[in-house]
Amino acid sequence: MKTPRWPIMMLLGVGVLAGLSGCTTVQPWQRAALSDYSMRPDRDPLARGMSEHILFSREAASGGRGVGGSGCGCN
Repeated sequence: MKTPRWPIMMLLGVGVLAGLSGCTTVQPWQRAALSDYSMRPDRDPLARGMSEHILFSREAASGGRGVGGSGCGCN
C-alpha cells in the first residue's frame, strides 16, 4: 500500500512558509531603539563582573566572552 505524498508535501510547505515568515529587515527608524544604551551587553561593568564570577564559581571556567566555545580549553 502506497502512502499518499500530499500530507508530507503540505507539511513541508507549511514549514517553509513558517521559516520564511520570521525573516525581516530593520528599518532605519527602528535602529535607534536597537542601538539604545540598554541594549548593550557591556552597559554595566559591575553586573558583568558578578555574572563572570558566578559563571566561574559554578562552571570552573573563566573568559570566553568574546569568542565561541566552552571554557574547558578544548577548542
